[in-house]
Amino acid sequence: MFELEDRWLRETYVDCLIEYAKKDPRIVILEADLSNAGGTKRFTAEFDGKRTIDCGIQEANMIGVAAGMNAMGKIPFTHTFTPFATRRCCDQVTLSVSYAGLNVKMMGSDPGVTAEMNGGTHMSFEDVSIMRNIPGMVIFEPVDSAQLKAVFPQILDHDGPVYIRLLRRNAIKIWEDGESFTLGKGKKLRDGKDVSIFASGIEVAEAMKAAEELEKQGVEADVINIHTVKPLDTDMVLESARKTGAVVTAENHSIIGGLGSAVAENLIENHPVPMKRVGVTDHFGEVGKTDYLMDKYGLRAKDIVNAAKLAIGMK
Repeated sequence: MFELEDRWLRETYVDCLIEYAKKDPRIVILEADLSNAGGTKRFTAEFDGKRTIDCGIQEANMIGVAAGMNAMGKIPFTHTFTPFATRRCCDQVTLSVSYAGLNVKMMGSDPGVTAEMNGGTHMSFEDVSIMRNIPGMVIFEPVDSAQLKAVFPQILDHDGPVYIRLLRRNAIKIWEDGESFTLGKGKKLRDGKDVSIFASGIEVAEAMKAAEELEKQGVEADVINIHTVKPLDTDMVLESARKTGAVVTAENHSIIGGLGSAVAENLIENHPVPMKRVGVTDHFGEVGKTDYLMDKYGLRAKDIVNAAKLAIGMK
């Protein structure tokens, strides 16, 4: 259990792009001079470069070009690192895409601490918060290849902007191939009665480890993978919170504006319960390997265990 997949998650993503582009001539990709980092050179080669546009290091312009291409009938997928997919071109995403009601899919890679040696400038802890504030935006973060493959056609069919928060490297395998998922709906991993743990991305494996440790201490945790932060599966959140009476969220992102905020907003308006958020607490990123950064920012299973105990103690 909790083994790394044998392929980088970006490879699964490019597999999906190629598979569906063969069926749908409207699919094109736009790059910001990162096709090597994103692995999309295979897509470019597959279609002889005719369905790839490299906009260079001009992310805002890339979004504008993508909006124009969608207005002309194409389905564009844009690619860059998370801070450049969100912070750098927020106005273009807001106005050229969402306000205009256009259908652009935007992939931001290396989320949170997984940016590793690229350091603080490339380590976005606020990308989900930025995109959550844009009307009509859908935010999806696959936990592994099985989930990405299952949801990709739904992303393609969704008529509107989608932000894909994609781990570039090897994901920890959580789900088996063939498992079904629905965009906008959470997926339960473990049933419990004492505390609800809602987790996304790389924190899903940590949440499962935490649940195992809590079980040794006589605590039964409900563990739910929230792969779509927006729209949040408010029904599942409320159902679990009503059952357990205590909630923990875990995310590779700032606790401000991300999954923790989304869950808290839902609960405070509909069913307030004790709650703790595990995530980055108002800090910029820094250079370091993922393991080191997860320890530094408190993203480990032990941090989820401690948060669960605190939430349960507040009942």
